[in-house]
Amino acid sequence: MKIGLFGINMNFLAYPAWTKTVAQHAEKNGFESLWTGEHVVLPDPQQAPSPAPPDTPMTHPSTSLAYLAAVTETIKLGTGITLIAQRNPVVLAKEMGSLDLLSGGRLLLGIGAGYLHQEFSALGIEFATRGARTDEYIDAMRALWNQPNPSFQGKYVNFNGIQAQPRPAQPGGPPIIVGGASPAALRRAVTKGQGWYGFAMSVDVAKKTCATIRQASDKFERPADLGPLELSITPPKPPTKMMAEDYAAIGITRLIPMLGFYKQSNILESLDGLATELL
Repeated sequence: MKIGLFGINMNFLAYPAWTKTVAQHAEKNGFESLWTGEHVVLPDPQQAPSPAPPDTPMTHPSTSLAYLAAVTETIKLGTGITLIAQRNPVVLAKEMGSLDLLSGGRLLLGIGAGYLHQEFSALGIEFATRGARTDEYIDAMRALWNQPNPSFQGKYVNFNGIQAQPRPAQPGGPPIIVGGASPAALRRAVTKGQGWYGFAMSVDVAKKTCATIRQASDKFERPADLGPLELSITPPKPPTKMMAEDYAAIGITRLIPMLGFYKQSNILESLDGLATELL
Protein backbone atom coordinates (compact mmCIF):
# COMPACT_ATOMS: atom_id res chain seq x y z
CA MET A 1 0.00 0.00 0.00
CA LYS A 2 1.31 3.42 -1.00
CA ILE A 3 0.61 6.16 1.54
CA GLY A 4 0.19 9.77 0.46
CA LEU A 5 -1.02 12.89 2.26
CA PHE A 6 -3.83 15.20 1.13
CA GLY A 7 -4.07 18.95 1.73
CA ILE A 8 -0.46 20.12 1.48
CA ASN A 9 -1.65 23.52 0.16
CA MET A 10 -4.55 24.21 2.52
CA ASN A 11 -5.16 26.06 5.79
CA PHE A 12 -1.85 26.64 7.63
CA LEU A 13 -0.10 24.55 4.99
CA ALA A 14 -0.90 27.23 2.42
CA TYR A 15 2.05 29.19 3.87
CA PRO A 16 5.61 28.48 2.74
CA ALA A 17 7.36 27.75 6.03
CA TRP A 18 4.77 25.20 7.11
CA THR A 19 4.27 23.46 3.76
CA LYS A 20 8.04 23.11 3.31
CA THR A 21 8.54 21.73 6.82
CA VAL A 22 5.71 19.21 6.53
CA ALA A 23 6.69 18.14 3.00
CA GLN A 24 10.30 17.51 3.97
CA HIS A 25 9.21 15.65 7.11
CA ALA A 26 6.82 13.49 5.08
CA GLU A 27 9.56 12.66 2.60
CA LYS A 28 11.95 11.76 5.42
CA ASN A 29 9.30 9.46 6.92
CA GLY A 30 8.83 7.59 3.64
CA PHE A 31 5.41 8.84 2.53
CA GLU A 32 4.92 8.21 -1.18
CA SER A 33 3.15 11.41 -2.26
CA LEU A 34 1.78 14.83 -1.36
CA TRP A 35 -1.56 16.02 -2.75
CA THR A 36 -3.13 19.44 -3.17
CA GLY A 37 -6.78 20.39 -3.05
CA GLU A 38 -8.23 22.96 -5.42
CA HIS A 39 -10.88 25.63 -5.60
CA VAL A 40 -10.09 28.85 -7.44
CA VAL A 41 -12.81 30.63 -5.46
CA LEU A 42 -15.34 29.68 -2.79
CA PRO A 43 -18.83 31.18 -2.39
CA ASP A 44 -19.18 33.84 0.31
CA PRO A 45 -21.18 33.21 2.43
CA GLN A 46 -20.70 29.45 2.28
CA GLN A 47 -23.46 27.73 0.32
CA ALA A 48 -24.06 24.13 -0.67
CA PRO A 49 -22.28 22.30 -2.18
CA SER A 50 -19.21 24.29 -1.09
CA PRO A 51 -16.91 22.11 1.06
CA ALA A 52 -15.21 24.87 3.05
CA PRO A 53 -15.70 28.34 4.57
CA PRO A 54 -14.96 31.15 2.10
CA ASP A 55 -11.88 32.35 3.99
CA THR A 56 -10.12 28.95 3.81
CA PRO A 57 -6.54 29.53 2.55
CA MET A 58 -5.86 27.36 -0.50
CA THR A 59 -2.91 28.08 -2.79
CA HIS A 60 -2.86 27.21 -6.48
CA PRO A 61 -1.87 23.54 -6.97
CA SER A 62 0.86 23.85 -9.57
CA THR A 63 2.37 26.87 -7.79
CA SER A 64 2.47 24.98 -4.49
CA LEU A 65 3.87 21.82 -6.06
CA ALA A 66 6.54 23.71 -8.02
CA TYR A 67 7.69 25.21 -4.73
CA LEU A 68 7.68 21.79 -3.04
CA ALA A 69 9.51 20.22 -5.98
CA ALA A 70 12.38 22.60 -5.24
CA VAL A 71 12.60 21.71 -1.54
CA THR A 72 12.11 17.91 -1.82
CA GLU A 73 13.89 15.23 -3.82
CA THR A 74 11.89 12.04 -4.32
CA ILE A 75 8.35 12.33 -2.96
CA LYS A 76 5.67 12.35 -5.67
CA LEU A 77 3.52 15.44 -6.13
CA GLY A 78 -0.20 15.03 -6.83
CA THR A 79 -3.12 17.29 -7.64
CA GLY A 80 -6.15 16.09 -5.79
CA ILE A 81 -7.81 17.26 -7.93
CA THR A 82 -7.30 19.80 -10.72
CA LEU A 83 -10.63 20.89 -12.19
CA ILE A 84 -9.63 20.87 -15.82
CA ALA A 85 -13.01 21.92 -17.20
CA GLN A 86 -12.32 25.32 -15.62
CA ARG A 87 -9.04 25.74 -17.52
CA ASN A 88 -7.76 26.44 -20.98
CA PRO A 89 -6.32 22.99 -21.79
CA VAL A 90 -3.49 24.37 -23.93
CA VAL A 91 -2.30 26.50 -21.01
CA LEU A 92 -2.90 23.68 -18.51
CA ALA A 93 -0.88 21.21 -20.61
CA LYS A 94 2.02 23.68 -20.58
CA GLU A 95 1.63 24.32 -16.84
CA MET A 96 1.53 20.67 -15.84
CA GLY A 97 4.12 19.57 -18.38
CA SER A 98 6.48 22.21 -16.99
CA LEU A 99 5.80 21.04 -13.44
CA ASP A 100 6.51 17.44 -14.38
CA LEU A 101 9.78 18.43 -16.05
CA LEU A 102 10.99 20.66 -13.22
CA SER A 103 10.10 18.06 -10.59
CA GLY A 104 12.02 15.33 -12.41
CA GLY A 105 8.91 13.41 -13.44
CA ARG A 106 7.22 13.33 -10.04
CA LEU A 107 3.79 14.68 -11.00
CA LEU A 108 0.58 12.69 -10.51
CA LEU A 109 -2.15 14.65 -12.28
CA GLY A 110 -5.42 14.08 -10.47
CA ILE A 111 -8.29 15.63 -12.43
CA GLY A 112 -12.02 16.04 -12.13
CA ALA A 113 -14.96 17.77 -13.80
CA GLY A 114 -15.93 19.84 -10.73
CA TYR A 115 -19.18 20.22 -8.82
CA LEU A 116 -19.24 23.76 -7.39
CA HIS A 117 -21.56 25.70 -9.70
CA GLN A 118 -20.77 29.03 -8.02
CA GLU A 119 -17.11 28.59 -8.98
CA PHE A 120 -17.96 27.96 -12.64
CA SER A 121 -20.20 31.02 -12.62
CA ALA A 122 -17.39 33.22 -11.29
CA LEU A 123 -15.08 31.90 -14.01
CA GLY A 124 -17.65 32.44 -16.77
CA ILE A 125 -17.69 28.76 -17.78
CA GLU A 126 -20.88 26.84 -18.51
CA PHE A 127 -21.49 24.36 -15.69
CA ALA A 128 -23.54 21.97 -17.83
CA THR A 129 -20.67 21.30 -20.24
CA ARG A 130 -18.04 20.44 -17.62
CA GLY A 131 -18.11 16.67 -18.27
CA ALA A 132 -17.75 16.97 -22.03
CA ARG A 133 -14.99 19.54 -21.60
CA THR A 134 -13.13 17.26 -19.20
CA ASP A 135 -13.14 14.36 -21.67
CA GLU A 136 -12.02 16.56 -24.54
CA TYR A 137 -9.36 18.41 -22.56
CA ILE A 138 -7.66 15.18 -21.47
CA ASP A 139 -7.23 14.22 -25.11
CA ALA A 140 -6.07 17.69 -26.10
CA MET A 141 -3.41 17.80 -23.38
CA ARG A 142 -2.08 14.38 -24.33
CA ALA A 143 -1.84 15.54 -27.94
CA LEU A 144 0.33 18.46 -26.81
CA TRP A 145 2.53 16.18 -24.69
CA ASN A 146 2.98 13.41 -27.26
CA GLN A 147 2.42 14.34 -30.87
CA PRO A 148 5.51 15.45 -32.84
CA ASN A 149 3.30 18.12 -34.46
CA PRO A 150 0.41 18.66 -32.05
CA SER A 151 -3.01 18.88 -33.65
CA PHE A 152 -6.48 18.54 -32.17
CA GLN A 153 -10.00 19.23 -33.41
CA GLY A 154 -12.82 19.15 -30.89
CA LYS A 155 -15.97 20.98 -29.91
CA TYR A 156 -14.29 23.18 -27.29
CA VAL A 157 -10.62 23.30 -28.35
CA ASN A 158 -8.88 23.30 -31.71
CA PHE A 159 -5.24 23.73 -32.65
CA ASN A 160 -2.68 22.81 -35.28
CA GLY A 161 0.54 24.22 -36.66
CA ILE A 162 1.99 24.74 -33.17
CA GLN A 163 4.65 23.42 -30.83
CA ALA A 164 4.72 23.34 -27.03
CA GLN A 165 8.23 22.66 -25.73
CA PRO A 166 9.71 21.32 -23.56
CA ARG A 167 7.71 18.16 -23.08
CA PRO A 168 7.04 16.52 -19.68
CA ALA A 169 9.75 14.35 -18.13
CA GLN A 170 7.51 11.29 -17.97
CA PRO A 171 7.03 9.54 -21.32
CA GLY A 172 3.48 10.15 -22.45
CA GLY A 173 3.06 12.89 -19.88
CA PRO A 174 2.14 12.68 -16.20
CA PRO A 175 -0.29 9.88 -15.29
CA ILE A 176 -3.88 11.10 -15.17
CA ILE A 177 -5.84 10.02 -12.12
CA VAL A 178 -9.58 10.60 -12.44
CA GLY A 179 -11.48 11.71 -9.37
CA GLY A 180 -15.17 11.19 -8.67
CA ALA A 181 -17.74 8.45 -8.28
CA SER A 182 -20.42 9.42 -10.80
CA PRO A 183 -21.05 7.05 -13.73
CA ALA A 184 -19.31 9.57 -16.02
CA ALA A 185 -16.26 9.78 -13.75
CA LEU A 186 -15.92 6.00 -13.52
CA ARG A 187 -16.30 5.66 -17.30
CA ARG A 188 -13.65 8.38 -17.68
CA ALA A 189 -11.29 6.56 -15.31
CA VAL A 190 -11.64 3.30 -17.24
CA THR A 191 -11.26 4.82 -20.71
CA LYS A 192 -8.85 7.72 -20.12
CA GLY A 193 -7.07 7.40 -16.77
CA GLN A 194 -4.07 5.60 -15.40
CA GLY A 195 -5.76 5.79 -12.01
CA TRP A 196 -8.95 6.57 -10.09
CA TYR A 197 -9.29 8.60 -6.89
CA GLY A 198 -12.16 8.39 -4.41
CA PHE A 199 -12.42 11.08 -1.75
CA ALA A 200 -13.67 10.61 1.83
CA MET A 201 -14.85 7.07 1.13
CA SER A 202 -15.28 4.50 3.85
CA VAL A 203 -14.28 0.90 3.19
CA ASP A 204 -17.90 -0.07 2.57
CA VAL A 205 -18.53 2.77 0.11
CA ALA A 206 -15.19 2.12 -1.61
CA LYS A 207 -16.06 -1.58 -1.94
CA LYS A 208 -19.33 -0.75 -3.71
CA THR A 209 -17.60 1.79 -5.94
CA CYS A 210 -14.87 -0.70 -6.87
CA ALA A 211 -17.59 -3.12 -7.93
CA THR A 212 -19.09 -0.39 -10.13
CA ILE A 213 -15.65 0.29 -11.62
CA ARG A 214 -15.40 -3.39 -12.54
CA GLN A 215 -18.79 -3.13 -14.24
CA ALA A 216 -17.59 -0.07 -16.16
CA SER A 217 -14.46 -2.01 -17.17
CA ASP A 218 -16.68 -4.71 -18.65
CA LYS A 219 -18.80 -2.12 -20.48
CA PHE A 220 -16.14 0.25 -21.84
CA GLU A 221 -12.96 -0.53 -23.75
CA ARG A 222 -9.76 0.42 -21.95
CA PRO A 223 -6.76 1.41 -24.12
CA ALA A 224 -3.93 -1.07 -23.52
CA ASP A 225 -1.33 1.67 -23.19
CA LEU A 226 -2.99 2.94 -20.01
CA GLY A 227 -2.01 -0.22 -18.12
CA PRO A 228 -3.83 -1.45 -15.00
CA LEU A 229 -6.12 1.07 -13.30
CA GLU A 230 -4.55 2.15 -9.99
CA LEU A 231 -7.10 2.81 -7.23
CA SER A 232 -6.54 5.51 -4.58
CA ILE A 233 -8.72 6.56 -1.65
CA THR A 234 -8.76 9.37 0.89
CA PRO A 235 -10.48 7.83 3.94
CA PRO A 236 -13.05 9.84 5.93
CA LYS A 237 -11.11 9.48 9.19
CA PRO A 238 -7.48 8.91 10.24
CA PRO A 239 -6.47 5.46 8.97
CA THR A 240 -5.20 2.60 11.08
CA LYS A 241 -3.20 -0.41 9.97
CA MET A 242 -6.35 -2.56 10.11
CA MET A 243 -8.24 -0.02 8.00
CA ALA A 244 -5.42 0.02 5.43
CA GLU A 245 -5.59 -3.78 5.25
CA ASP A 246 -9.36 -3.59 4.69
CA TYR A 247 -8.87 -1.15 1.81
CA ALA A 248 -6.11 -3.31 0.34
CA ALA A 249 -8.42 -6.32 0.41
CA ILE A 250 -10.82 -4.60 -2.01
CA GLY A 251 -8.06 -3.56 -4.41
CA ILE A 252 -7.05 -0.10 -3.18
CA THR A 253 -3.32 0.43 -3.65
CA ARG A 254 -2.89 3.98 -2.35
CA LEU A 255 -4.31 5.67 0.76
CA ILE A 256 -4.15 9.47 0.96
CA PRO A 257 -5.22 10.56 4.47
CA MET A 258 -6.09 14.19 5.08
CA LEU A 259 -3.50 16.37 6.77
CA GLY A 260 -6.50 18.25 8.16
CA PHE A 261 -7.04 15.37 10.60
CA TYR A 262 -4.00 16.59 12.54
CA LYS A 263 -3.45 19.76 14.57
CA GLN A 264 -0.91 22.39 13.60
CA SER A 265 0.60 22.25 17.09
CA ASN A 266 1.72 18.62 16.77
CA ILE A 267 1.57 17.90 13.04
CA LEU A 268 5.11 16.50 12.82
CA GLU A 269 4.60 14.14 15.74
CA SER A 270 1.29 13.05 14.21
CA LEU A 271 3.03 12.24 10.93
CA ASP A 272 5.64 10.23 12.83
CA GLY A 273 2.83 8.23 14.41
CA LEU A 274 1.07 7.75 11.10
CA ALA A 275 4.29 6.54 9.49
CA THR A 276 4.83 4.07 12.32
CA GLU A 277 1.25 2.82 11.98
CA LEU A 278 1.14 2.46 8.20
CA LEU A 279 4.70 2.36 6.89
